[in-house]
Amino acid sequence: MAAEREAGGIHDQTLRRWVEQYQLALLRMCYLCLRDAALAEDAVQETFLKAYRTMPSLRAQRYEKTWLMRIAINTCRDMRRSRWFRYVDRRVTPETLPQAAEPFEEKDEALTLALMKLPERCREIVVLHYYQQLSIAEIARMLNVSASTVSTQLSRGKKKLRAALERGPGHG
Repeated sequence: MAAEREAGGIHDQTLRRWVEQYQLALLRMCYLCLRDAALAEDAVQETFLKAYRTMPSLRAQRYEKTWLMRIAINTCRDMRRSRWFRYVDRRVTPETLPQAAEPFEEKDEALTLALMKLPERCREIVVLHYYQQLSIAEIARMLNVSASTVSTQLSRGKKKLRAALERGPGHG
Protein backbone atom coordinates (compact mmCIF):
# COMPACT_ATOMS: atom_id res chain seq x y z
CA MET A 1 0.00 0.00 0.00
CA ALA A 2 2.79 2.45 0.88
CA ALA A 3 4.68 1.53 -2.30
CA GLU A 4 1.56 2.25 -4.39
CA ARG A 5 1.15 5.65 -2.72
CA GLU A 6 4.81 6.42 -3.31
CA ALA A 7 4.57 5.41 -6.99
CA GLY A 8 1.41 7.50 -7.33
CA GLY A 9 3.20 10.46 -5.78
CA ILE A 10 6.09 10.10 -8.20
CA HIS A 11 3.66 9.85 -11.11
CA ASP A 12 1.87 12.98 -9.88
CA GLN A 13 5.17 14.87 -9.63
CA THR A 14 6.14 13.74 -13.12
CA LEU A 15 2.77 14.84 -14.50
CA ARG A 16 3.12 18.27 -12.87
CA ARG A 17 6.60 18.64 -14.37
CA TRP A 18 5.30 17.63 -17.81
CA VAL A 19 2.50 20.17 -17.61
CA GLU A 20 4.94 22.93 -16.64
CA GLN A 21 7.52 21.92 -19.22
CA TYR A 22 5.47 20.82 -22.24
CA GLN A 23 1.96 22.26 -22.00
CA LEU A 24 2.59 25.27 -24.22
CA ALA A 25 4.46 23.25 -26.87
CA LEU A 26 1.68 20.64 -26.91
CA LEU A 27 -0.97 23.35 -27.12
CA ARG A 28 0.73 24.92 -30.13
CA MET A 29 1.06 21.56 -31.83
CA CYS A 30 -2.56 20.63 -31.15
CA TYR A 31 -3.81 24.01 -32.33
CA LEU A 32 -1.93 23.67 -35.58
CA CYS A 33 -3.41 20.19 -36.05
CA LEU A 34 -6.98 21.00 -35.05
CA ARG A 35 -7.28 24.70 -35.97
CA ASP A 36 -9.42 25.37 -32.92
CA ALA A 37 -8.16 26.74 -29.60
CA ALA A 38 -10.78 25.04 -27.42
CA LEU A 39 -10.28 21.67 -29.13
CA ALA A 40 -6.52 22.08 -28.80
CA GLU A 41 -6.90 22.61 -25.05
CA ASP A 42 -9.07 19.49 -24.86
CA ALA A 43 -6.50 17.53 -26.85
CA VAL A 44 -3.70 18.62 -24.51
CA GLN A 45 -5.71 17.57 -21.47
CA GLU A 46 -6.46 14.23 -23.11
CA THR A 47 -2.77 13.86 -23.97
CA PHE A 48 -1.77 14.34 -20.35
CA LEU A 49 -4.45 11.88 -19.18
CA LYS A 50 -3.27 9.24 -21.66
CA ALA A 51 0.36 9.88 -20.74
CA TYR A 52 -0.40 9.59 -17.02
CA ARG A 53 -2.23 6.29 -17.51
CA THR A 54 0.58 4.84 -19.63
CA MET A 55 3.51 6.44 -17.79
CA PRO A 56 5.14 3.07 -17.00
CA SER A 57 5.48 2.39 -20.75
CA LEU A 58 7.85 5.36 -21.16
CA ARG A 59 11.23 3.67 -21.41
CA ALA A 60 13.59 6.60 -21.03
CA GLN A 61 13.04 10.11 -19.72
CA ARG A 62 15.12 11.57 -22.56
CA TYR A 63 12.33 10.55 -24.98
CA GLU A 64 9.45 12.01 -22.98
CA LYS A 65 8.93 15.06 -25.23
CA THR A 66 8.84 12.86 -28.34
CA TRP A 67 6.53 10.42 -26.55
CA LEU A 68 4.16 13.20 -25.44
CA MET A 69 4.14 14.74 -28.92
CA ARG A 70 3.25 11.39 -30.44
CA ILE A 71 0.36 10.97 -27.99
CA ALA A 72 -0.80 14.51 -28.81
CA ILE A 73 -0.66 13.93 -32.58
CA ASN A 74 -2.59 10.67 -32.25
CA THR A 75 -5.14 12.38 -30.00
CA CYS A 76 -5.60 15.14 -32.59
CA ARG A 77 -5.99 12.57 -35.35
CA ASP A 78 -8.64 10.76 -33.31
CA MET A 79 -10.48 14.03 -32.74
CA ARG A 80 -10.36 14.91 -36.45
CA ARG A 81 -11.77 11.48 -37.34
CA SER A 82 -14.77 11.95 -35.10
CA ARG A 83 -18.04 12.46 -36.96
CA TRP A 84 -18.96 15.89 -35.55
CA PHE A 85 -15.53 17.32 -36.34
CA ARG A 86 -16.30 17.13 -40.08
CA TYR A 87 -19.29 19.45 -39.75
CA VAL A 88 -17.55 22.35 -38.00
CA ASP A 89 -16.12 25.27 -39.99
CA ARG A 90 -12.33 25.08 -39.67
CA ARG A 91 -11.29 27.97 -41.88
CA VAL A 92 -8.47 29.88 -40.24
CA THR A 93 -8.44 33.63 -40.03
CA PRO A 94 -6.21 35.90 -37.93
CA GLU A 95 -9.16 36.53 -35.60
CA THR A 96 -9.48 32.82 -34.79
CA LEU A 97 -5.84 32.38 -33.77
CA PRO A 98 -5.29 32.09 -30.02
CA GLN A 99 -3.91 35.13 -28.26
CA ALA A 100 -0.10 35.18 -28.46
CA ALA A 101 2.01 35.52 -25.32
CA GLU A 102 3.98 38.21 -27.16
CA PRO A 103 2.66 40.63 -29.78
CA PHE A 104 2.43 39.05 -33.23
CA GLU A 105 4.26 40.72 -36.06
CA GLU A 106 2.60 40.73 -39.47
CA LYS A 107 5.20 38.30 -40.87
CA ASP A 108 4.50 35.87 -37.98
CA GLU A 109 0.79 35.98 -38.70
CA ALA A 110 1.39 35.34 -42.40
CA LEU A 111 3.67 32.39 -41.58
CA THR A 112 1.13 30.88 -39.18
CA LEU A 113 -1.68 31.18 -41.72
CA ALA A 114 0.51 29.68 -44.47
CA LEU A 115 1.50 26.86 -42.11
CA MET A 116 -2.14 26.10 -41.35
CA LYS A 117 -2.82 25.63 -45.08
CA LEU A 118 -0.17 22.92 -45.51
CA PRO A 119 -1.36 19.33 -45.92
CA GLU A 120 -1.76 17.60 -42.55
CA ARG A 121 1.33 15.33 -42.56
CA CYS A 122 3.54 18.06 -43.99
CA ARG A 123 2.30 20.55 -41.36
CA GLU A 124 2.94 18.06 -38.53
CA ILE A 125 6.51 17.48 -39.68
CA VAL A 126 7.29 21.18 -40.14
CA VAL A 127 5.89 21.99 -36.70
CA LEU A 128 7.72 19.14 -35.00
CA HIS A 129 11.02 20.09 -36.62
CA TYR A 130 10.98 23.88 -36.49
CA TYR A 131 8.69 24.64 -33.56
CA GLN A 132 9.46 21.67 -31.32
CA GLN A 133 13.12 21.32 -32.37
CA LEU A 134 12.86 17.57 -32.92
CA SER A 135 15.40 15.91 -35.18
CA ILE A 136 14.42 14.14 -38.39
CA ALA A 137 15.22 10.80 -36.73
CA GLU A 138 12.99 11.63 -33.72
CA ILE A 139 10.13 12.67 -35.99
CA ALA A 140 10.53 9.51 -38.07
CA ARG A 141 10.32 7.35 -34.92
CA MET A 142 7.39 9.34 -33.60
CA LEU A 143 5.35 9.12 -36.81
CA ASN A 144 6.53 5.61 -37.65
CA VAL A 145 7.88 6.61 -41.07
CA SER A 146 11.35 6.62 -42.62
CA ALA A 147 13.78 9.50 -42.12
CA SER A 148 13.79 10.05 -45.88
CA THR A 149 9.99 10.50 -45.82
CA VAL A 150 10.38 13.10 -43.07
CA SER A 151 13.12 14.87 -45.05
CA THR A 152 11.00 14.90 -48.20
CA GLN A 153 7.93 16.24 -46.37
CA LEU A 154 10.04 18.85 -44.61
CA SER A 155 11.49 19.99 -47.93
CA ARG A 156 8.02 20.14 -49.53
CA GLY A 157 6.69 22.06 -46.56
CA LYS A 158 9.48 24.64 -46.74
CA LYS A 159 8.92 25.13 -50.49
CA LYS A 160 5.16 25.55 -50.02
CA LEU A 161 5.65 27.99 -47.14
CA ARG A 162 8.20 30.00 -49.09
CA ALA A 163 5.87 30.18 -52.11
CA ALA A 164 2.89 31.20 -49.96
CA LEU A 165 4.88 33.91 -48.19
CA GLU A 166 6.25 35.25 -51.48
CA ARG A 167 2.70 35.48 -52.90
CA GLY A 168 1.66 37.46 -49.86
CA PRO A 169 -1.48 37.39 -47.70
CA GLY A 170 -4.79 36.51 -49.26
CA HIS A 171 -3.33 34.46 -52.09
CA GLY A 172 -3.90 31.02 -50.50
